[in-house]
Amino acid sequence: MFVLEYKVKAKPHQVQAIDEAIRTTQFVRNKVLRYWMDNRGVGKTELFRYNTRLRKEFKFVEELNSHACQTAVERTLRAITRFYENCKSQVKGKKRCDPAPSHGARERAPREGYPQFKRNTRSVEYKVSGWKLSEDRKHIVFTDKKGIGHLRLIGSRDLNYYHPEQIKRVRILKRADGYYVQFCIKLDPRLTVSKPLTPSQKAVGIDVGLKYFLADSQGNIEPIPQFYRKAEKRLKRLNRQKSKKFRKGQPQSHNYRKARQRYARKHLRVSRQREEFAKKVALRLIQSNDLVSYEDLNVAGLVKNRHLAKSISDAGWTLFRRWLEYFADKYGKIAIAVPPYNTSQNCSSCGERVQKMLSTRTHVCPHCGFVADRDTNAAINILKLGLSRVGRTRIHASGEIPSWLVGEILSANGDS
Repeated sequence: MFVLEYKVKAKPHQVQAIDEAIRTTQFVRNKVLRYWMDNRGVGKTELFRYNTRLRKEFKFVEELNSHACQTAVERTLRAITRFYENCKSQVKGKKRCDPAPSHGARERAPREGYPQFKRNTRSVEYKVSGWKLSEDRKHIVFTDKKGIGHLRLIGSRDLNYYHPEQIKRVRILKRADGYYVQFCIKLDPRLTVSKPLTPSQKAVGIDVGLKYFLADSQGNIEPIPQFYRKAEKRLKRLNRQKSKKFRKGQPQSHNYRKARQRYARKHLRVSRQREEFAKKVALRLIQSNDLVSYEDLNVAGLVKNRHLAKSISDAGWTLFRRWLEYFADKYGKIAIAVPPYNTSQNCSSCGERVQKMLSTRTHVCPHCGFVADRDTNAAINILKLGLSRVGRTRIHASGEIPSWLVGEILSANGDS
């Protein structure tokens, strides 16, 4: 699925209608989740039937498009399914995975991964009905009874390249700087490449870190930008301004809402800077190499370290990996994840284990005398692991692929 996003300029009455549609979606989701909690063993069919009952019982739910209500139920089902899958992956007998008790029973603390009620839903999602594009594909009209009406799409991507049948979902999203409309388009990513990339005949291994954003097996490094760290002083100041205007137990003032918007927009700017940086680096790696090997890091477990959580989150490793895999699939390259165990400890020259502390930044092998930066040594090990996983065992430390290996890599890519 491709997601094309456009900003929209909504009038005051349209803003109220969009917010009402979002609140209705949240209401349906929470009511369906409560029904699942109170009725153990109910399945997908019963939840959709309960959604139909809600539409008959509440007029504001009936005003929302029926497909939008169905997507709210589907979100609840995804949360329930994910919860049960997590339970199956745990050791049997250690944790119970029963639904929460009913209203009359004593409430227990929510278990890990248990579906939670939503308080700040920010989107409403339509399927193939409830909306209509104009002839020039630069405007969209929402046709349900919420009264959103006609919105102009502001963006550089042209929807005329896609058939209406390819648009499977339309989502209205609320962000700190306004409202956006997203189109989920079913399309093969390889079909969007206008010109095939010339094979670079190179492979690279990358090691992400906190001193550098990444170091590769060719000895290159990418400095870490630390967008959140640089904006932290400004964020704290905006947060203090917001907190000073907050009145507990009273309706909040217009100045408080403006201070909250300024604080949210700053956070949004930081997240966009981080994503654009990850996108730029990932694209450059894929375009300049035929194979990219990286560590399969458990980032969710690493951020549990309270001393490093902020730096790891600011680095955006998961976001970078997502873009790396996307561009590899789009341009027909190989991106392979390898286990990260002992990649920093093993010598990339002789393979012997050289124990070192995290503060030791230079790898010095007492067995063969190989000296290299710690992250570069790890990147070479990561590259070797990646090549061994696709049936290759040898590569030069510089990243150049031997001539006998080029044909095999291009054949694996489907370029030969």
